[in-house]
Amino acid sequence: MRTAFCFKPESAAQQRRLFLGPMLINRLVRPDLLPALPTPGGMRFQAVHSNDVGEAYRLAALSTSAGAFNIAADPLIDTGVLGELFGKPTVGVPPRIAKSVLSTAWHLHLVPASPGLFDAFLRLPVMDVSRARDELGWTPRYSSTDAVEGFLHGLREAVGGRTPPLAPRVPGGRLHELATGVGQRP
Repeated sequence: MRTAFCFKPESAAQQRRLFLGPMLINRLVRPDLLPALPTPGGMRFQAVHSNDVGEAYRLAALSTSAGAFNIAADPLIDTGVLGELFGKPTVGVPPRIAKSVLSTAWHLHLVPASPGLFDAFLRLPVMDVSRARDELGWTPRYSSTDAVEGFLHGLREAVGGRTPPLAPRVPGGRLHELATGVGQRP
């Protein structure tokens, strides 16, 4: 099964550690603090709530269908949808400039996401999910914007889960995260 970006509020702590790093202050993930939302030109992606992914797996396991299924919810997230989601106008940032800022932050070990990941993000294909809907009868309960909103809520409120990867706080805190090599490469 191929899924779009899979979100759940409880996964926000893990996603922050994997992609954003300890420098992101959870409480600052608030739309009201931004006069406008900077977005890389051409950015678009699909998202899905993890509960909907679980239901798709359940339906696939019980189905006689074989092969891969693409799983994503509507609408496609682009700069316009993000602007609506944040309630802010968007300001296009040339991808080259956004990548340069990310590259600098990565080389300074401020973020764990490499510039190559940014390139891959901008080239994501849009998946056709009609096979999952037609053959499995799968329909997402949550929209992609619901999934992203839940994720942002999870970041703001430091929501987490009971397993170590989902724990809202790591032993030693964010200073420990910094000391153990944010953006560290082999």
